[in-house]
Amino acid sequence: MSSCKHARLLAAPLLTARLLTVRCLVVAVTAGAGLPAVAQERAPAAVPAAVARAAEQAITRATLEAPVRFLADDALEGRGPATRGDELARLYLSTRLQELGFEPGGPNGQWQQPFDIVGLATQMPATWTFSGKNQPLELQRRDEFIINSGMQREQVAVSDAEVVFVGYGIEAPEYRWNDFKNQNLKGKILLMLNNDPAADPKLFEGEKRLYYGRWGYKYESAARQGAAGAIIIHTTPSAGYPWQVVQTSWGTEQFELPAENEPRLQFKAWATEAASRRLVAAAGMDLDKLIASAQSRNFKPVSLGLRTSISLQTKVARVRSGNVAGILRGSDPKLASEVILYTAHHDHLGVAPESPADAGKPVADRKADRIYNGAVDNATGCAQVLAIARAITALPQRPRRTTLVVFVAAEEQGLLGSLYYALHPTVPAGKIAANINYDSGNILGATRDVTLIGSGKSSLDRVAQTAVGWQGRSMLPDQFPDRGFFYRSDQFSFAKIGVPALYFSVGTDYVGRPPGWGKERREEYERTNYHQPSDEFDPNWNYDGMIQDAQLGFYAGWLIDQSDAMPAWNSGDEFEAVRKSALAAVAN
Repeated sequence: MSSCKHARLLAAPLLTARLLTVRCLVVAVTAGAGLPAVAQERAPAAVPAAVARAAEQAITRATLEAPVRFLADDALEGRGPATRGDELARLYLSTRLQELGFEPGGPNGQWQQPFDIVGLATQMPATWTFSGKNQPLELQRRDEFIINSGMQREQVAVSDAEVVFVGYGIEAPEYRWNDFKNQNLKGKILLMLNNDPAADPKLFEGEKRLYYGRWGYKYESAARQGAAGAIIIHTTPSAGYPWQVVQTSWGTEQFELPAENEPRLQFKAWATEAASRRLVAAAGMDLDKLIASAQSRNFKPVSLGLRTSISLQTKVARVRSGNVAGILRGSDPKLASEVILYTAHHDHLGVAPESPADAGKPVADRKADRIYNGAVDNATGCAQVLAIARAITALPQRPRRTTLVVFVAAEEQGLLGSLYYALHPTVPAGKIAANINYDSGNILGATRDVTLIGSGKSSLDRVAQTAVGWQGRSMLPDQFPDRGFFYRSDQFSFAKIGVPALYFSVGTDYVGRPPGWGKERREEYERTNYHQPSDEFDPNWNYDGMIQDAQLGFYAGWLIDQSDAMPAWNSGDEFEAVRKSALAAVAN
């Protein structure tokens, strides 16, 4: 997820105008060609014995299963932001780091970096009416639309606003693309396609989704136009998940960092594909024809001749969550000031509102499971980072660089915890060598492959390739490039302040399974368990793959530590300029 706060981060003085538009041009680099020094240094042909021993002793089923069992238990009530479960998760993670010998890594010598968040519990109307030349059209709450306030206040109202189709809602000067064509869209409601154009491989990296295709960018882009609100058209292919994920993720209280001076919408909404077709048909138009027209640079916004009014009541609460941070000081007098940062998000979606059918019933008699346990997403990631921390402390010598472990808050609300840390880092960005992020582990077994999300972006590709080679596995680029995973987890927040990132995702070629089985299981998880109460701990999980992937991150961190040079973004990458600025800011 992402947040309108990303716009504030991208507007930091050190960032160039090129980054202000969040250009997401990925430069493909062939293996070994023109890579910075860190990627070309000679690595051992096999895992050094002491490193392998630390990995084998510290990263086991037991050290992974125990944290998942605790964090995903009903007692933590889904670890929703600013809840009792959130507090328990943070206390648990900080005590585990302390047990391993880490020191507090938060501000002022504390284990946590607390920060304010604003909860917005919007009361959605039962129906939403649009009027035009034909009969008024009503959309039904939850079944056809989800809407939330875009303002941190108790009431917002939009009156008799015009609805305009704006294609993908993208401004991308490097592609000579502007869906808005400088039209005055102030006060209007923008109907927007999800994802980015994919027909031309020379535009927006073809099938690969860039940040331009993320829902967070859409709302930010609409707000910059002065629009009153935005409606994103949901389809499962364009979102990467079914409508039920929109219902669960956006259908309850939403959280944001406190507003500053960034442009904001009055409301942010989603509509199903079927509802959107009805909406466009009510205007006497065809959605397929509008979508086809949006594939061209020549596209211009289309007024649908529809108008709508809506008033939203919102309960606003300023509450607190926090990141958990532990630090293990490096042993090299020169390199100890540089940090290798491991991250995983500790939050999930909390508890769903009680259904009318279960109102007043004892817990044992209720039919609906309302707790979003977040076992895979992301108790497993927290467990993997804890196991890596254990392996680091098991090395016979401390790493030369300092290790910083940060369990970030409110990722499910738009990467809020990592965004807050990026805005208020406890270590200067130019001193963070690399980020290694874990989000949703492999519970199905060992794989012959592993996916590197964001491959082709930095010198860390060679580091990853070496570590994967030690395991006898193959490394593949994003196997679901249309999902835009690089911009969906916490490494994105750190990349935006210039930190090169490794984000390993689950492989799909499972040992002992037929071809295609892994992909099928991945898609089944997204259909049935992703952001659902059914994402629960299961004692029958196979931990072999999770062990592989945790050991991989440990090996990668060790390789980064052995290099005198800092990792770097590849020439021309979207984050290269801000990295250079961050390094210059800390240069002696």
